[in-house]
Amino acid sequence: MVQRRTILRSGAAAALGASALSGFAQQSVTLKFHTFMAPTSNVWLNMHKAWMDKVEKDSGGRIKFEAYPAMQLGGTPVQLYDQARDGVVDIVWTLPGNTAGRFPRVEVFELPFMMSNAEATSKAYWEYVQTLAPDEFKETQVIALHVHGPGVIHTADKPVHSVGDMRGLKVRAPTRQVTKLVGSLGATPVGMPLPQIPDALSKGTINGCVIPWEVVPSVKVHELTKYHAEFDPAGGSLYTTTFVMAMNKAKYGSLPPDLKKIIDANSGMATSAWLGKVQQGGDAAGRKAASDRGNTIFKVSAAEAQEFRRRSRQIEVEWVEDMNKRGHDGRKLLDTARALIDKHMKTTKA
Repeated sequence: MVQRRTILRSGAAAALGASALSGFAQQSVTLKFHTFMAPTSNVWLNMHKAWMDKVEKDSGGRIKFEAYPAMQLGGTPVQLYDQARDGVVDIVWTLPGNTAGRFPRVEVFELPFMMSNAEATSKAYWEYVQTLAPDEFKETQVIALHVHGPGVIHTADKPVHSVGDMRGLKVRAPTRQVTKLVGSLGATPVGMPLPQIPDALSKGTINGCVIPWEVVPSVKVHELTKYHAEFDPAGGSLYTTTFVMAMNKAKYGSLPPDLKKIIDANSGMATSAWLGKVQQGGDAAGRKAASDRGNTIFKVSAAEAQEFRRRSRQIEVEWVEDMNKRGHDGRKLLDTARALIDKHMKTTKA
């Protein structure tokens, strides 16, 4: 009788244990995703939403998202990274350059004429951070690192055909290095987050802005400007901007092992490259929006592009010196970033 009760008891315990383990294995989680991009933007629809949909599908619906574009959870774009760090939200997508000088080593990819292909440069950016700057984003769990396609100059009333045409213009720039670039070309740089561009253009606070084609429709730049100056990618793009998709460390750490694997499988170099490729892939639609309105699109000549390069070369020198002062080997960082871009360009289809 005693033996039977013992068997029953151990059987019940085993059943309870199996149930508990099963419950743990099937644990679900809802993650809050926050960013500044508009809900109608290419980035939100084709990158953020697509990434969330894939994670939900890969997890069999056990990872779900509450998606908040356009800063719907409050705060400003500048505060997004800290929102992820502090656990105010679970995942963010933002510009490291929103907080000038806080992530200095990744600024190398924002130096003038560094890149032409966002997919290849995003791979380089991921590898560079893993190998040369692994502590740059140590306060969060980094999911992806990428850049956008070639930067373009958009102006309201004055076309830009040469460096001289930049003189006297007030031009919005997104980050510290791009602000320096705009200043080196003779314009007055105005730093502001992307969502502020339409209001600033309509009020005349700025005469133009530098952004890639893909984001033009979401901030109505094709409606608020008449002229667009682009560069031949064969000679390098005027500039690009770095982005980071980051997750709260504690939230990541709290995930069951199998759900961590789902996040890991949707992180890293391949995800970074995909984000860069999709973002640059939106350039054609943005360019068409400007063309359809009858706006003037001008391709800067090779000779004039050389003058843009010459005028902006000092920014590279200053960045190397700044890195040296911060205790890093600035020349090594720059040379490695260039070598990584070249390496990944060879394995990336144009």
